Amino acid sequence: MPYYEYQWTDEIIDHLAEHDLTPEDFEDVASDPEATGISESSGSDCCFGETVDGRFIFCAYDVEADGITLIPRTAFEVPRRSRKR
Repeated sequence: MPYYEYQWTDEIIDHLAEHDLTPEDFEDVASDPEATGISESSGSDCCFGETVDGRFIFCAYDVEADGITLIPRTAFEVPRRSRKR
């Protein structure tokens, strides 16, 4: 399981709230994803996984050159079938 330091801004926290998600939801999935990849729309790293309350979400983020700092970009709930295999 990777260790990341998350770089949160008020803007991204508000953006997640618009999708009924919290930074904790994002961190739970990003720290133990079911699948990872590259976002087709943004080119950012991304992952999919299940939140503690059972929602399946997509998370997009950038990883700084240090390999430890993760900058969240977006997250939202998706149907399980949207996951790339």
